[in-house]
Amino acid sequence: MSKRVLLTGAMGFVGSHMLHRLLESTDYDIVCPVTLRHHGNSDRITHLLLENPQWRQRVTTFLCDLACPIPATAPIGRIDYILNIASESHVDRSITDPVPFVRNNVELILNVLEYAREARPELILHMGTDEEYGPAYGDYKHIEWDTVIPSNPYSASKAAQSALAIAYWRTYGLPVALTRTMNLIGPSQSPEKFVPMAIRKILAGETLTVHASPEGVPGSRHWIDARDFADAWLYLMNRPASRYPDGTEPDMWHIVGEERSNLEIAQLLAGILGKPLKYELVSFHASRPGHDLRYALDGTKLAQAGWKPSRSLEDTLADIVDWYVDQPVWLAA
Repeated sequence: MSKRVLLTGAMGFVGSHMLHRLLESTDYDIVCPVTLRHHGNSDRITHLLLENPQWRQRVTTFLCDLACPIPATAPIGRIDYILNIASESHVDRSITDPVPFVRNNVELILNVLEYAREARPELILHMGTDEEYGPAYGDYKHIEWDTVIPSNPYSASKAAQSALAIAYWRTYGLPVALTRTMNLIGPSQSPEKFVPMAIRKILAGETLTVHASPEGVPGSRHWIDARDFADAWLYLMNRPASRYPDGTEPDMWHIVGEERSNLEIAQLLAGILGKPLKYELVSFHASRPGHDLRYALDGTKLAQAGWKPSRSLEDTLADIVDWYVDQPVWLAA
């Protein structure tokens, strides 16, 4: 009997890449509660299944806002894995209007975990973020289970999600595993995000805002392809999950790419496009209060377990640029 996966966020950027990876690499059936909240786009699933009609019978979608309890009548059936990717994730909107933003993310994880109490899957993978730790100073890279000190309502809502998942792991014995990652990039990403925004502005000859310290030092991140993220999750799905009381804490893994400053990324993109880069350095906190200049995660644990990204950041960016040049509609602001 084929395994069955409940995948949240399948109409979103990262979730759609996870769906693609599951379909091409397994024989699993995937059930997707979908909504157009936070840049959900039905084209991400529609195009995937139009291009690969052999996969259609393995995908079930149904309309469901996970900020509300999953109805008993939902067409889900037996579930072996729950992959929770869905969340509101735009930091600026969390700062502008924090209450509905935070409420959505907290209610979402509660409803997923409550459903898991009934479904009793083999594994629940939950997607967290580097921002839960807050800024990384100097050359430091956060390791798994470092102190959580979020800086803005978005990162606080993700920290709350992780805390609830950990509590359900301990209280109810759910097989939860947590991952934290940072600055995912790839095809079909929302144009509000840095890489597609930079591509659009470079092509249009417009000035790109690059956040920096008051002294002019550009912000820095680790960057990883969403397709590599999906591959890492598939890898983790094949590992047995720590369970309470045998383990003292759930499994946690950092999924990490290469570190570059925001300016370096923009310069690489301009070089790939063969266009000049016009940019302006802007003080990160003056323009975006609650943001941090540098985030950094240590990926040693997952690398030692046997998984690393498949290609260099430069090769990844070249592939992404080619995709957006061929699909300019995705650059529309």
